[in-house]
Order: sequence, then C-alpha cells, then structure tokens
Amino acid sequence: MTYPAPTGRPILQSSCALATTATEAGYRIDARVESRPGARVVALDDDAATLVRRIARDEWAAARFYALDAGRGERPLLRRTSGAPAELADEIATADVVVMVATARAGRDAADAAAGIGQACAERGVMTAGVVLGEDRDTAPTVHALRPYARVLLVGAAPTDLTDLLTAIRA
Repeated sequence: MTYPAPTGRPILQSSCALATTATEAGYRIDARVESRPGARVVALDDDAATLVRRIARDEWAAARFYALDAGRGERPLLRRTSGAPAELADEIATADVVVMVATARAGRDAADAAAGIGQACAERGVMTAGVVLGEDRDTAPTVHALRPYARVLLVGAAPTDLTDLLTAIRA
C-alpha cells in the first residue's frame, strides 16, 4: 500500500477552531453507540471483586460484571455481582472483550482462573485485557500470572483506571 506524500503544509490552529463551531456541531452524532456485544469484567480475587461490584452500579451500555466463585479450577465458575451464577462459556459467547481485574494479592487461584478464561477467549477469538491494581513493586506475581492470557495489560493501576478503561472501550 502506498501513502500520499506529505504536502509540507502545517495544520493550522484555525482548522481545529472550525471543528468546534456551532455549524460543525450540527454534524455530530450524540446518540449512544449500541452496536457492540459488550465487555465482560471478571474480578479474580476478593479485593478486586469489591471494586468491580462498586463499578457495576454505574450505568454501562452492555458490560456485565462478575467475580470468581469459591469453586475455582481449570474451568472457572463465575458469579454476577447480584450473586447469580454464570457460565463462562455463555458469557464469552456474547462478549467482544473480557477484562480480568486482579490485585497484588490475587494468588494462585486467580492465576488458574486467568488461564481458564484466557484459553476460553482464545478459542472463541475474544479479546482479553488485564488490570492489575496495586503498587508496581508488589504486583510482579500477579502480572506474571496474567501476562500470558491478557493481550493488553494495565499494571499498577489505580481503581479509577478501570472505570476510565471501560469508558474508553464504550463498555
């Protein structure tokens, strides 16, 4: 593929100013974009579940929020933030991204769950992301556990970063 040669002309500030005029604003579409299946947000440990439950109370387009059930293993069991059980395969089938959230204290069960979720997503072609909350120096074991299963990994994140991420992907 060939790209056109640069014209050498700078982008003028007035060009940006024109985009903010009332005339141009008339062309903007302010309706909510509803065309995507939605994100599935899974807390991998109890501390992350507290945050996910709090964020789930906000208004989201098509996102659904879960925590790992006590019965963990190769095939992770999920619970909606309401407490109702959810089947991982069913939730992934209707998702376009799965965001796994963990803290520095996630532990081995979270690593096993991340493997199960990551492999299930890979089989179905669903994008995965990981958010690791905590100080950088404390998160190394959790990052090591999630890294093979999260195509995008946000490390040392503040709790508000999860909300910002979900907003950015129009969850």
